[in-house]
Amino acid sequence: MVLPAFHSDRFSPRRAAAALLRCALAVALFSCTLALHAEDRAVKDRVPPAYPEIAKRMGITGVVEVQATVAPDGKVIAVKTVSGNSMLASAAQTAVQHWRFVPGDSQSTVTVQLNFTLNR
Repeated sequence: MVLPAFHSDRFSPRRAAAALLRCALAVALFSCTLALHAEDRAVKDRVPPAYPEIAKRMGITGVVEVQATVAPDGKVIAVKTVSGNSMLASAAQTAVQHWRFVPGDSQSTVTVQLNFTLNR
């Protein structure tokens, strides 16, 4: 039985299943892991980086190391790339800029390594 509200020339269960499979495959094809080196500043809220589409298409992977300056209230006030591929660096900086750390006594510098990998 086909429900009229869900049946049209543009939408079909087969197309929906194919779209869902493509989405799951895209998530499985890339991932990003990270290593955090901080001076007694734990991460309270982490935002994962968005893997740049062009980097995925070109098969670019690698570690991006960024330095974040963290205010006493835990907000990131500055981020700069220390090393890594420039195509991935922008995504790493943007993600870390939105992180929140546990409040501390003073401003501190935190070094974060984000590992961009493509799973095949």
